[in-house]
Amino acid sequence: MASPGSPVVLGIESSCDETGAGIVRDGQLLGHAVASSMDEHARYGGVVPEIAARAHVHSLTPVVRRALDDAGLTMADIGAVAVTTGPGLSGALQVGLAGAKGLAYGLGVPLYGVHHLAGHVAADTLEHGPLPNPCMVLIVSGGHTSLLLVRDLARDPIVHLGDTLDDAAGECFDKVARVFGLPYPGGPAIDRAAREGDPKAVAFPRPLTGPRDDPYGFSFSGLKTAAARWAERHSGQELPVADGAASLQEAVADVLTRKAVAACKEHGVGTLVVVGGVAANSRVRSLAEERCHAAGITLRVPPLRLCTDNGAMIAAVGDLLVRAGAEPAPLDLSTDPSAPLEYAALHPVARAAQAAA
Repeated sequence: MASPGSPVVLGIESSCDETGAGIVRDGQLLGHAVASSMDEHARYGGVVPEIAARAHVHSLTPVVRRALDDAGLTMADIGAVAVTTGPGLSGALQVGLAGAKGLAYGLGVPLYGVHHLAGHVAADTLEHGPLPNPCMVLIVSGGHTSLLLVRDLARDPIVHLGDTLDDAAGECFDKVARVFGLPYPGGPAIDRAAREGDPKAVAFPRPLTGPRDDPYGFSFSGLKTAAARWAERHSGQELPVADGAASLQEAVADVLTRKAVAACKEHGVGTLVVVGGVAANSRVRSLAEERCHAAGITLRVPPLRLCTDNGAMIAAVGDLLVRAGAEPAPLDLSTDPSAPLEYAALHPVARAAQAAA
């Protein structure tokens, strides 16, 4: 049984190919569980939306039960439910939202819609405590690369200093890995291959780092193309995959960390938080640590288990919203697969979508 205090928050994440459930109270992670359908997508070289949605249908209830077991709690202990309402795959999001609505209604507890990317930001609080106000956040994942100025995550708008103009960093890894003959997902495969390579072997470009370029914007499409052209030049001979992977990884890590540290300096922010799936990349982590140390900036990166999509991060946002006294979501809460990141709470409703049509 849960002890008196703030409500226990159940978080549900189903935006892509992971079904996650997490239990958080007062900023403390009590339990979580994740089921991935990645193996089912690997044969296609990327996520298939219909397969992902079907996997969520089968996994949601068992994952919630496992998270409760991990926390030593029962369904009766849940005091609020938080769920990812966007962005993500439409069908996948709808499965999670339907499950969350059913649980909230059945338990008679409030429901909160959460922006998926705000969840990644909040994931770090489960390991390192409350975020400093302000802090700089670098989100790097398969679908998103953004540099954000974050104040009070539960109350204040999130300021975008820069976003990717085309491919995200993780998307670049996935696409180049395929060209290099490496398995899906590409990020971990590139990281593994790079361990045996020379990061200086190939002079890959550093996009948008010129004096007249967007200072905090990102672009990885050109880097992806450069890597593909490099591989093509080795047609008919063995491709030095390790050198290519190490050089690509170095280029991505260089651009990400260079811009993030520059933003901290310009805005007088003393803490950089790096989150998202690509935050698990060994070179991104080590170069960020090296450059932050040299600049006198505190670096915070969640543990690997909280970098990829999970329900704990959604529960963390829900916990922050509950403690901040935020309004729960309306009963006609819907999903927004392409929602921009403006606030941590994301409460789109179906009638708004109809009115805009």
